[in-house]
Amino acid sequence: MPDIGPDLAQKSLGDFAESFEQTLLKLMPEPEGMEGQVNDAMRYALMAGGKRLRPFLVTVAASLFSIEPKAAARVAAAVECIHTYSLIHDDLPAMDDDDMRRGLPSVHRKFDEATAVLAGDALLTLAFEILADKETHPDAEIRCELVSKLSAAIGVHGMVGGQMIDLKAENQSLNQMEIKRMQHMKTGALIVFSCETGAILAKVTDERRNALTGYAQDIGLAFQIVDDLLDVEGSSENIGKTAGKDVEAGKATLVSLMGVEEARKTADELVESSVRHLHVFDEKADILRSLAAFVFHRAH
Repeated sequence: MPDIGPDLAQKSLGDFAESFEQTLLKLMPEPEGMEGQVNDAMRYALMAGGKRLRPFLVTVAASLFSIEPKAAARVAAAVECIHTYSLIHDDLPAMDDDDMRRGLPSVHRKFDEATAVLAGDALLTLAFEILADKETHPDAEIRCELVSKLSAAIGVHGMVGGQMIDLKAENQSLNQMEIKRMQHMKTGALIVFSCETGAILAKVTDERRNALTGYAQDIGLAFQIVDDLLDVEGSSENIGKTAGKDVEAGKATLVSLMGVEEARKTADELVESSVRHLHVFDEKADILRSLAAFVFHRAH
């Protein structure tokens, strides 16, 4: 494990989450009529808490390049809109069919299935509206790259494709490489985008951008392994969603393939590998180093 423990990241995440909610609220559209229920569902899902890991990665990576905080905050909000949309849809009966998310009733349980689908759709499109706005960055080329990279991260070769593989893989045997590919697409691709945004905003294409990508790829897979470990070992109360769902559904995970101890060892190795990528930033990347330890030690 890295020398820097999880405490720095845990405190920074807590401070960030509190202030970040104000950014999200400011960017939420105001209902004008009968569409108000969709707004209520969007707000309910966005304000339900969570670790805010992905938007936090955006702001920390941006700080490495001294990006203007407002620009980083808007990109971070777009990422959180995408992540929240994916959770809303993931919980639907046609997908993972989970009645609880972040310790609260899932959106389709709080409202109804149609509203949940539309709320997810609205958050997805809101993310691109935020990125395309001049308020995010005056340079249209940078805005276009943000939109293009995010589209790739969450499309058929990214999050959506990974979710499709995950659904198709229930009660099927996948080998280790197939599981890693699925998890990189489903979880890792958006984490990679979150880390890469700082370099995109700074128009950086050198080894620093590659370092952030390598770091994100490693912690993305480590994050998913720990998530799968928590599904096996955690309680529904602690993890904020129904525990044991993956085992019940017969989902292919590295934990089911390798066993708990070997999977935990693999996550540990990935965290150590992620930190090695950050040498080009010296102590400026200490929060990212601490975050890698937080990913490994988290309990929810």
